[in-house]
Amino acid sequence: MKVSAIQMVSAVEREANLARAHALLGEAAAAGAELAVLPEYFCVMGRRDTDKIALREQPGDGPVQRFLADAAREFGLWIVGGTLPLVSPEDDLHVLNTSLAFSPTGECVARYDKIHLFRYDNGTERYDERRVITPGTQPVLFELPSRDGHVWRVGMSVCYDLRFPELYRALAAQGAELLLVPSAFTHTTGSAHWEVLLRARAIENLAWVMAPAQGGTHENGRRTWGQSLVVDPWGTIAAQRATDEGVVTCDVDIARVATARQQLPALGHRVITA
Repeated sequence: MKVSAIQMVSAVEREANLARAHALLGEAAAAGAELAVLPEYFCVMGRRDTDKIALREQPGDGPVQRFLADAAREFGLWIVGGTLPLVSPEDDLHVLNTSLAFSPTGECVARYDKIHLFRYDNGTERYDERRVITPGTQPVLFELPSRDGHVWRVGMSVCYDLRFPELYRALAAQGAELLLVPSAFTHTTGSAHWEVLLRARAIENLAWVMAPAQGGTHENGRRTWGQSLVVDPWGTIAAQRATDEGVVTCDVDIARVATARQQLPALGHRVITA
């Protein structure tokens, strides 16, 4: 199956970001991709964290959800919309940071609310997603029938989730063969940990990992790491883009998963499971 990880440098205006996402999705479709995944916060990187609140949508309808459904139908793609803000059950001062998967018919087939929320303070840079985001609670996996007849089991995650291997173990236990990690890693943490963590999640679970990212200096002044990539089940980087917007297209082969898991049946050798 050909897949495309879309790297963006999202701005503060939703409509401008959707226009760029549309163009990049078109590039993915033209390259023959069946699945295209947008990065975290693809629809907005606001001047303030609270800018997300004004753009929150009810599940099932809203400008960003309609955009994703329409693009999936237009391009005949499976599309995972990195994240967008949905209404929080907590209160009107928080949102859910949600990743949605759409089939080529425009149907929303899966919803994952980001579970682990980023907090970081090195004295200069400070981030605390919990101030405006309500965490999700459940791992999510969906099935994607590819053109060659294989039904891929696709595990969903977002950015800071990458530091919590138990989430990916739970997805692997449900049969995940492809793990998605749409992200907006900071330049500081990304330069130190991005690649090694993604390769580790692939190696541990003997699965493909696909990680589209934000990658550059944004209109709001934030700098993200980029390095969108696809990693094979042996931990080898199969495709990558350094910085700036673009499309990383790569073939993912289910036979690589089957071979790796047969040769090294580590998932069946687990002793500590709690």
